[in-house]
Amino acid sequence: MAQKIKLTRPELKRRRDRLARFERYLPMLKLKQQQLQMTLRELAAQVRRAQDELEEIAARLGRYRPVLADRAGVPLQQWSRPERIRTSHRNVAGVEVPVFEEAEFPAVRYSLFGTPPWVDEALADLRQQSRRQAAVDVLRQGETLLQRELSRVIQRVNLFEKIMIPQDREAIRRIRIKLGDEMAAAVGRAKIAKGKLAKVLEQASQDAADAEVGEASR
Repeated sequence: MAQKIKLTRPELKRRRDRLARFERYLPMLKLKQQQLQMTLRELAAQVRRAQDELEEIAARLGRYRPVLADRAGVPLQQWSRPERIRTSHRNVAGVEVPVFEEAEFPAVRYSLFGTPPWVDEALADLRQQSRRQAAVDVLRQGETLLQRELSRVIQRVNLFEKIMIPQDREAIRRIRIKLGDEMAAAVGRAKIAKGKLAKVLEQASQDAADAEVGEASR
């Protein structure tokens, strides 16, 4: 359905003011869109690096697979699970994005002499695996938040760029044409009225002259 436009001067002013706001705000939205896209690319690269590290750790842990079943009475899986994930936040284009800081693990106590020598190394690798996985999870959270905001910004950019701004420009064009036609018509009417008035005055002047001649002839 075509948009109904009031072809009036107040509407022209309203449309001009709104168009100015849209054209001022659109570049800021596009800049925000670029910042979000750039940060998302950075996060994707960080995720890929973290995933590569996880694969390397998994390959190292593969060496322990034959002996991990015999944990020598040591709860390796329990000790390798983080008790707490510490994060901070950074602001990216108005979005608070979590940043991985560290994973905190439970304290461990076991006899160095009563356990096989591979236990220390296996526990360190398992914890590193958990640490890297926690970092990936935090990165994924940031990606989700930024992607959600990016979708919202893109919607607004498209709304302004493809709908609101073209509509207001077209409305301004139509109103200007209408007001221009009205002004031309008013000028035309004024000329006609002026012409008629001139004729009336001319006729009145002629009548006055004729009357003077008549009086003089008596």
